[in-house]
Amino acid sequence: MKNFIFIVILQFSIFGCNPKKEKQEIAAPSKVEIVEKPILNLEQANKLAALPLHCINTEYPNRLSQTLGGNEDLKPPTTLHPAFYGCFDWHSSVHGHWSLVSLLKSFPNLENAEEIKQRLLSNISKENIDAEVAYFQGKHNKSYERTYGWAWLLKLAEELHTWDDLVARELEMNMQPLTDLLVEKYIAFLPKLNYPQRVGTHTNTAFGVSFAYDYAETVNNEDLKNVIRERALYFYQNDKNCPITWEPSGSDFLSPCLEEGSLMKRLLSKEDFREWINTFLPQLKDPNYNLEVGIVSDRTDGQLVHLDGVNFSRAWDLYKIAEDLPEYNHLKNLANKHINYSLPSIFGDSYEGGHWLGSFAIYALNASQND
Repeated sequence: MKNFIFIVILQFSIFGCNPKKEKQEIAAPSKVEIVEKPILNLEQANKLAALPLHCINTEYPNRLSQTLGGNEDLKPPTTLHPAFYGCFDWHSSVHGHWSLVSLLKSFPNLENAEEIKQRLLSNISKENIDAEVAYFQGKHNKSYERTYGWAWLLKLAEELHTWDDLVARELEMNMQPLTDLLVEKYIAFLPKLNYPQRVGTHTNTAFGVSFAYDYAETVNNEDLKNVIRERALYFYQNDKNCPITWEPSGSDFLSPCLEEGSLMKRLLSKEDFREWINTFLPQLKDPNYNLEVGIVSDRTDGQLVHLDGVNFSRAWDLYKIAEDLPEYNHLKNLANKHINYSLPSIFGDSYEGGHWLGSFAIYALNASQND
């Protein structure tokens, strides 16, 4: 009898009290809320087109970010930047034009399509682009808009190059001198940059070369591709454990960690990227990983509204990182969450956000449609 009791107790201790086995058999419950995927349709495209249409020919208010060499440089924005003078600043004007091209390319039946084409042709004329080139060649503004505005100009050039329309061919030809100049500036500048800018605003290096790399791939510019690849791998290949919990800062519109991840996804093979991202941001592989959206407290404040931008840019980075990697598919739901938080607020927004956020929304929505 004693032996029987001992055997029962032994069996219970072996089979009934094995926490390791129990942990293996019971999967942890999902903590992730599945959110609806945002859709870019014709109705929404018309609403988004209204944002850049409202500003690409609005000269004031205007932030020139100009270095003055003398009284002779004090000129109105329409004289200094006849192609890209609207939307508060040069880079916002550039990506406002990109927005219209992107929407026309995806939605040929866009409301006022012919009017939009005529406005594009009027702004991006050969004469206006020649004046823009002259500004960049001036003694005191050779590094103007480096590299954020440069990146958006090449994104606009890429969009024109891939748009099958006669208007696109004329616009691309008109803009080519400025496009070529900024490509030359990238190739000259990047080898001299010893340390990347790891910030959440305009000068972020990873963002600045991601769009340039997309352009280089599209037009097969091997010189530009090679210099970007060489410098990016030098800057980022050995990075580990990016402190994404420190993000965002109070006026960020880019994620330093995710911009870097998105860039390296462009440059590395699938297997090399898997290894790199698992070292750089190991938490992303957790199906329950969550990244809270950037909360905007005042959309009339030009700096605080940047956080709507960080939500859109995080989204396009998350889509890129998850692309063709099934184990990261859960990041797409997180991207959807970020877009859905900020998208309703950009319509009817004050000029502080309205002059630029539409472009960020469109780029994020385009990324979601490519999923």
